[in-house]
Amino acid sequence: MTNHSETTGSSENGDISGAAEPGQADRASYGGPVAGDEHQVTLRTPAELADALPYLLGYRPEDSIVLAALRDRDGRGRFGGRARLGIPASADDWAGAAGQLVHGLVTGSERRGVRPEQMVAYLCQEPGPGETGRDVVERLRPLAQRLRVECGALDVPVVEALCISAGRFWSYCCDAETCCPAEGIPMGLPGTSVLAAAATYAGIQVRGSLRDLRARMLPWDHAAAVEQIAALDSAATTLVSRILDATGRSDVAEETLETADRIMRRLTEAPPVSGVPAQDLRDDQLLGHEEAAALILGLQDRTTRDRAAAWMEGDEAAPALRLWRALARRCVGPYGEHAAAPLTLAGWVAWSTGDELEAREALAMALGADPDYLFARLLHQACNEGLDPESVRRCLREGREGGGGTEDGMPDGGGYSGAPAQREAGEPPRGKLSGAQPPGRRRRPGSLAPADGVRRRARAQGHKPGAKTVRPRTPSGADRPGATRRGQGRSRASGTQAAGRKGACPDGMRTGEHGTEGDSERA
Repeated sequence: MTNHSETTGSSENGDISGAAEPGQADRASYGGPVAGDEHQVTLRTPAELADALPYLLGYRPEDSIVLAALRDRDGRGRFGGRARLGIPASADDWAGAAGQLVHGLVTGSERRGVRPEQMVAYLCQEPGPGETGRDVVERLRPLAQRLRVECGALDVPVVEALCISAGRFWSYCCDAETCCPAEGIPMGLPGTSVLAAAATYAGIQVRGSLRDLRARMLPWDHAAAVEQIAALDSAATTLVSRILDATGRSDVAEETLETADRIMRRLTEAPPVSGVPAQDLRDDQLLGHEEAAALILGLQDRTTRDRAAAWMEGDEAAPALRLWRALARRCVGPYGEHAAAPLTLAGWVAWSTGDELEAREALAMALGADPDYLFARLLHQACNEGLDPESVRRCLREGREGGGGTEDGMPDGGGYSGAPAQREAGEPPRGKLSGAQPPGRRRRPGSLAPADGVRRRARAQGHKPGAKTVRPRTPSGADRPGATRRGQGRSRASGTQAAGRKGACPDGMRTGEHGTEGDSERA
């Protein structure tokens, strides 16, 4: 089970009128703008709060703890930040999960300058074998109580706590049979409420579940996976040794970017199809096994990955995202760890284009594939912290436009404290982001990150087909969480370090040992 926390949405997505006490939420009036002050929606009952959940998150949560912060503004409360965490399978972990989620949301809101004053809690889980919705409610009751205790310890009362299961909802804050019967209250049909109508009018879309979103980036589990493994084995026998050689590494980088550029044009020119599954199937059919294998292996070089990350906006972003998703689906069998690179690129492009939901999921999946993948960690933390991706885009644009370079292949001048590949290799900062230029420019980087660790692993494993292949990436041990770098300061609460000057990239940040809003565990 992938269990990670996240914060979503702005602090202007709704409001609550009146100060409801626990057990009185059914008599409070909840309301607020769906998209702008001209669209006011009033929610008066727990049923309407339950119906509002997908619109607060932008998707329908499953197996989730969700907290929605409420704050007062000019006599009216408003929904603030939202946070979600997967429900741990073991009840022994519930106290820690509740503390992590509550602390992350409250401290994260404080960093944004608005402390929550009240909280609405949701527990969403479908019944297991032999269970009913009522059984789920009782089983999760200690978790709901733990959330209320953790919120109370921070002086943020929970005004309503709901359990949603089997198409019904229950309130943990009200036991009045007249409004909250023991058998629960049926949920309305999706899209039929006043809030749904207002959201549709305002152009707000609710996706399916996170499971549907993740499915677009999960490795194949059908017969074609065998052919893809064979193609990856074949590519590994030739590409890994070339990447370990300085000259060959430059050639592989150019070949990888040229291939990616060619396939992106192919995806752009493909006729459109209707429906997400059909779209992904079409993209899979347009990408050959050998092409996918060469790209997957080539992107294990972090400098090449950084250059590919420059396809992040405009007409390039959509085909790039489609390509990175398709490559993540091809990281099958023993090559599952290789998915960290395309998943990180998918997360970055999604974040750059404003889709924070897919960005968080893709980056969390990247960390599931490789928990030590620093670029994914940094982007995941930055996305969850609500930072502006423009700082990263600016660095990548400067790399693409780099006005000249030194003999070692690094662009001249300052303005950035180190490229992602440099930081992951433990190198000292040396100017702007290196190598992040469009494939059309044929400047070969003369100096790339060290690969001594890759050479040692390659000799140890021998690159036998079918064996777990060494990923030809630069060593990252010097820059893993917990390591420190001179000249950088640590920010409060989250353990994140940020580059001190305007325009610095999130690679100037570091995640702490215990993240409050962007922690991820291996699935």
